[in-house]
Amino acid sequence: MSDAYTPPAGRAARGGAGDLMGSSASSDALKLLSEGLAEQRNRLVVPLLNRAVVHIKAHEPEKAAALALEALGIDERSGIGWHILAIAQEACGDFTTSLSCYEAALKLLPDNPDVLTNLGRLAFRMGMHSVAEQLFLHVLSRKPNDAEGINNLAIAIASQGRQQQAIAVLKDFISRHPTYSNLWNSLASMLAEKGDLENARVFYREALRLSPRLARARYNLGSLWLDTGDPRSALREFESALKRPLAADEKAMMTMSQGLAQLAVGRLAEGWRSYEARNDIQFPESIYFAVEGPRWEPGQPLSGASLLLVGEQGLGDEVLFANILPDVLESLGPQGRLTLAVEPRLATLMSRSFPTVRVEAHKTVGVGAHTVRLVPALDAGDFEIGCWSPMASLLGEFRGRVEDFPQRAGYLQPAPERVSYWREVLASAPAGPKVGLLWKSGVLTRGRGRFFSPFEAWEPVLRTPGVTFVNLQYDDCAAEMQLARERYGVEIWNPPVIDLKQDLDDVTALSCALDLVIGFSNANFNLAAAAGGPAWLIAPKGVWTPLGTDRYPWYPQVRLYQTAAYAEWEPVMAKIAADLRAEFSAGGPGLAPAGERK
Repeated sequence: MSDAYTPPAGRAARGGAGDLMGSSASSDALKLLSEGLAEQRNRLVVPLLNRAVVHIKAHEPEKAAALALEALGIDERSGIGWHILAIAQEACGDFTTSLSCYEAALKLLPDNPDVLTNLGRLAFRMGMHSVAEQLFLHVLSRKPNDAEGINNLAIAIASQGRQQQAIAVLKDFISRHPTYSNLWNSLASMLAEKGDLENARVFYREALRLSPRLARARYNLGSLWLDTGDPRSALREFESALKRPLAADEKAMMTMSQGLAQLAVGRLAEGWRSYEARNDIQFPESIYFAVEGPRWEPGQPLSGASLLLVGEQGLGDEVLFANILPDVLESLGPQGRLTLAVEPRLATLMSRSFPTVRVEAHKTVGVGAHTVRLVPALDAGDFEIGCWSPMASLLGEFRGRVEDFPQRAGYLQPAPERVSYWREVLASAPAGPKVGLLWKSGVLTRGRGRFFSPFEAWEPVLRTPGVTFVNLQYDDCAAEMQLARERYGVEIWNPPVIDLKQDLDDVTALSCALDLVIGFSNANFNLAAAAGGPAWLIAPKGVWTPLGTDRYPWYPQVRLYQTAAYAEWEPVMAKIAADLRAEFSAGGPGLAPAGERK
């Protein structure tokens, strides 16, 4: 997640496959478990396991696991006991132990379709999609008309890049069995990921007609409204979905989406509270912060504290959320101390920008199916802290209203000598104002590409006469630059001897040497804007970061261009092209020349 406004489909995972598969702790799954308990011969374990199921229903997996272990201490050959322990451990987030328990259950209950189904779900959650596919195929070989099995198989297939095959599997089954609401829900989500939003909306509504209480379909419909720029309608659906009984992971995901919608309509205080769901261990994309010591709590005084803030999410998010750092330093006061753990590529820039702050690099590792973020210098005992927090958790403290965003332009300080260097280099580029371009994200998975215009939409901007466009886009962009050259006769100038993905301190300096930066919100755009340079941001309607305004509160100097409707790029690009001509035409108002800026 390297971009500051990852769309809801990315963060809150509308159509996220784990959600579409349902849960091993769902009411239907637990009902089957309870029925299986009636067949248990050992009368001593049945009451314990029944109580364990009750605790799973109540979202108390630790208590359920303890009871299942007690039952297995009495009868270690209870297959259903191992099954219940596996479900409880999965709900606790201990996927490795859960996997072992499912395997133990399967040895005692060979070919049991419920154990196989839950094992397949867990394999999927752990990223083993091809293994999950084989397990679901095995379930269907025993239960060929099992709607849940078909649903799970289609999701496993789609997650391996075979979307059309997955859609065909669902359509074929629905044509013969049209009353299974969850299949309509899954089909709608797959179509939404392909950009067929109209049919997706129709199919979500069919799922809800069949099962008005199907929370995940209502949530997904809400996410579709959010994707298409109607956060108020999205909020209604999210609030309705959250009233239903939910598994812990579903509740965390829906609460996170609710937070994004609240922020998108300007309900900041509520939105930041809901946004905390991103740190719930049950949230599908949560990061576990391996930091010892007390965590800062909202409302806790900061004056005189020794505080560690850990950057979170993607690199662009770390830059965006650093908006609060001057306020944090002021609140800590002269007796306080701030330590900042950031992505290693940001360390030099952050140290220069905040000279009184101790800046360390954080490290992110995978542990099983979990993402863990740690601070090696802290683990090495190089320093001590009084309390710590993920950086964005302080947004509610300092940005509870739009009016709390300061009007200062720029909080990052590039190296002055590098800004001067790049001005000299840019002087050797073709004549005319130098305008940096950023047109795509480095993360385009799970349908995120539809939140960025196709490169062809840039044509009216690229045809602006007298402007020299400078490439700021990281990752491979040779195809787009060739298209601009061959189709539009425009040579996008490539800055020499700089890695636009790795040399972020120098990227910031280069951005400040330009006359203007135009683009979508990726990491490099945020660096340019946070350094205070002129920047024009292109955003689809409904993204949350404008916070219900027609501007961009995070960077007051940024000019915001939003689509009027989903994927309507043409009017936006035409407006940018016209404004670009006006800014740089002879006698036009113009922007401050690069040489007159910091």
